Amino acid sequence: MGLIKVLSAGAPKGGVALTAEAFQGKTGHRLKITFATAPTIKAAVDRGAADADVVVASAPAVAGFEAEGRTIAGVHTVIGSIKTGVVVRVGAQMPDISSAKSLTRALLAAQSIVRNEASSGLYIARMLQGLGIADRVADKIVCLATGGDVLDHLANGTMDREFGFGQLTEIRRLEPEGRIALVGALPKELENITSYAAAPLAGARDAAAATAYVRFLASDQARKILVASGVE
Repeated sequence: MGLIKVLSAGAPKGGVALTAEAFQGKTGHRLKITFATAPTIKAAVDRGAADADVVVASAPAVAGFEAEGRTIAGVHTVIGSIKTGVVVRVGAQMPDISSAKSLTRALLAAQSIVRNEASSGLYIARMLQGLGIADRVADKIVCLATGGDVLDHLANGTMDREFGFGQLTEIRRLEPEGRIALVGALPKELENITSYAAAPLAGARDAAAATAYVRFLASDQARKILVASGVE
């Protein structure tokens, strides 16, 4: 069996990796997954330089790729949705994020606020604008490339009032290591939910195999794996 290359967003990392293992066991196809940020994925696919057979990205991005002829028309699977949450270093102060007002107070009182440059981080930048405090907290913002970078930064931090934002799947995957702690999802009125989808790229080396993996992601077996990993 051949090799299927997958270019995937980082937020559903655990679920995508486990579905790849399951698909390999079921079909014998080998899968190699590269994880990247949303801007990196979009730039690579737009240039036709993704070096992949399947793309996993936000559902709107995948819809855009299909409209532009970058993926095989009519073949895509929505794999689920992921919420954005707040995370701290173990031992740091837990901010009150029970409402938009309490989160705003916590942001203004924070020593450092950490976000990424991927989809969830771009949402946080817009959220700060919407709360009317972007200028007031600008000098506290630490912007890093990926969700993993955010979690590593927090885990190695020393400030008591430093917290960050990331996708719940990434936070929960690393929380058992005992270095970071999930505070919770964003309050309801600020909730950010990103839906993710998969599609075979138009230039897939083995279109049939790439399509088979994308369709496998809609199966009951794959759905159970994804839900268990935090992809709702």
